[in-house]
Amino acid sequence: MEQARRRFRREQDALGSRDIPESAYYGIHTARAMENFPVSGRTVNPNLIQSLVTVKKAAALAHLKLNTYPAEIASAIVKACDDIQAGNYMEQFTVDALQGGAGTSTHMNVNEVLANRAIELLGGVLGDYTLVHPLDHVNCCQSTNDVYPTALRIAAIGLVRRLSEAFASLQETLQEKELEFADVLKLGRTELMDALPMTAGQGFGAYAKAVARDRWRLYKAEERLREINIGGTAIGTGMNAPAKYTFYMTDLLQDLTGYGLARSEFPMDPTQNMDVFVEVSGLLKAASVNLLKISGDLRLLASGPAGGFGELKLPAVQAGSSIMPGKVNPVMAEMTGLASMRVIANDAAVTLAAAGGQLELNAFMPLIAESLLESLEILDHAVRLFEERCVRGILVCAERCSVLLENSTVLAAAFIGHIGYEKSAEVAKRASREGKPVRQVLVESRLLPEVQIDQILNLNQITKPGVPGK
Repeated sequence: MEQARRRFRREQDALGSRDIPESAYYGIHTARAMENFPVSGRTVNPNLIQSLVTVKKAAALAHLKLNTYPAEIASAIVKACDDIQAGNYMEQFTVDALQGGAGTSTHMNVNEVLANRAIELLGGVLGDYTLVHPLDHVNCCQSTNDVYPTALRIAAIGLVRRLSEAFASLQETLQEKELEFADVLKLGRTELMDALPMTAGQGFGAYAKAVARDRWRLYKAEERLREINIGGTAIGTGMNAPAKYTFYMTDLLQDLTGYGLARSEFPMDPTQNMDVFVEVSGLLKAASVNLLKISGDLRLLASGPAGGFGELKLPAVQAGSSIMPGKVNPVMAEMTGLASMRVIANDAAVTLAAAGGQLELNAFMPLIAESLLESLEILDHAVRLFEERCVRGILVCAERCSVLLENSTVLAAAFIGHIGYEKSAEVAKRASREGKPVRQVLVESRLLPEVQIDQILNLNQITKPGVPGK
């Protein structure tokens, strides 16, 4: 029994006391949160933890400048932050991602781990807060309500930049496919029915334009995230945060992150209003809509190969069935689609959480953070994998494209400007009835010279603006 007691230390807060594992870097506030919120089984997103630690490092450096408390304490906190940012002690951040309290539990988890690591660096025993205190030192001049939104913005900016790069790369690859397949003529389709002819390259060009818009929107989204409320403390009024500290914090965070962060002119606004995160999430949803459509198109065009469109061939990356030998499924396109669906679902969560804020604070910030950061991460991973393991290796089955086009009556539309709509419709009906290509019916009907028919059906005529052959 005595040996068991020695494996724990006793910590106290306003509600009472708790036994904390002797080797734990977290403390009583984290322990209570672990008891209160065993909800999702997922801990807080590591990107948010790292950004919170960045804010804490900036605060310690600011207090070092201001001589707020002894320099050795501030220096120890800075070193503790460096340890976390090197990837150490991440297992100590144990609070569930879905928690009440507007992120206070996550914030206190960070405060306690940094305090205890700083205590250890100063030669003390974990839990001896007379050396370094989680609140009096690590949290000096701060509140969850200015630290958490600031950290979330920093985390989001880093991930937005990565995602923007991923979309840029996907755009480039789609443009390469546009050039690669510029001479392959195929059927267009509207409402899943045969439509005017096009080149396979034009299809990829349309995808590239959509992705280019997503890339640009994401690039611009960073501007909205740069405004931070650090120094606003609990409700944005700045009580207990000296002006010098606030200005130091903005400068230090700019230096530590390399981002163009700016102090809000009215910190009460970003403390309570979460519409910026809704806007960014909405842009992720828009990008996901495009990805879902593009990946769905690729699956449809590659369907079969014998019983479907069979116009495209997607890279085979794994066996597709446990009972059908040789079956290969479009799993990379499917993965991209389901990742897009998840982002769209997360956007609904961000929207509801942002709208659920009340008065001077939004209690649902943990849901906003979890949903937004997850969306940024999975979309980044999905786009990179989609490009690398699917889009880059796509091939066009030119012969199949040619057969489907020849067997369709849509080529009759190319002759409207020469023989009129009614005669073109008659040609199409006869071609369908007799199972003949449109060109053959036209030649047999002697409506136009064969040389002119070939001129009209030229690749560069029927896939460009204007009347073919004129």
